[in-house]
Amino acid sequence: MRTLLLVTALLGSALAQDGNLIDLAPPGDREFVLDEAGMLGEAERLRISSICDKLLTETATPIIVVTIDKMSDHSGGGLRIETFATLLFDQWAIGHPELNGETWNTGILLLVSEGDRKARIELGAGWGHEKDGLCKQIMDEQIVSRFKQGDFPAGIVAGVEALDLMARDKPLPARPLDMKKVLIVVAFFGLLIFTVVSLIRRGSSGWAWLLWGAVFAILGMLLMNMLTRRGSGGGGFSGGSFGGGFSGGGGATGSW
Repeated sequence: MRTLLLVTALLGSALAQDGNLIDLAPPGDREFVLDEAGMLGEAERLRISSICDKLLTETATPIIVVTIDKMSDHSGGGLRIETFATLLFDQWAIGHPELNGETWNTGILLLVSEGDRKARIELGAGWGHEKDGLCKQIMDEQIVSRFKQGDFPAGIVAGVEALDLMARDKPLPARPLDMKKVLIVVAFFGLLIFTVVSLIRRGSSGWAWLLWGAVFAILGMLLMNMLTRRGSGGGGFSGGSFGGGFSGGGGATGSW
């Protein structure tokens, strides 16, 4: 109760100051990146903008990328990132509730809070919750996996590329290879080769080696399957990214 009152007071204070709950101004209608934390270089910004502009034109689905240092820097101290993202999504009205008389509301927000070490994919209400699993896969496999290696620009770009595929109902990219797992696979196959060579040299006395070879082969194939498994999943639109859309379609959160 005490925490709830504190959050309510905080939100009330922010609203009284400037009419907005979150202290962040949106980018322009055809500008898709607000990089407050300075996590992206010019090449990454251009790549993201190219993907997002094409997606918006072809499907009327905007992807907005926001990076911040900390939520507390923008009237969000004490908030969960899910709450912060929802408030920001609705405040900016990302997406369009209707298109040609059809329910739409397919906006997408990718929020990264570097200092809080958290990220959030927030979806417009038109998505429902059918994409939650794909969002989680994108967050874990494309974004956070790279963040943990310290490559934030690559993680954000990979996240946008995967969200673009999701929005187009195309299969997601495979999970990036983990070199440690690759080394384990190499070790397994090396041991298998050693077993086969030993069997050849020892002749009929090598039946035990044959058994172990089969075991290692099965384990190797199982591991390779784990490494390669992945999830499945009209005229150009000339409008902008902000047209009255609202959140409520689920999403996914990640931390590193």
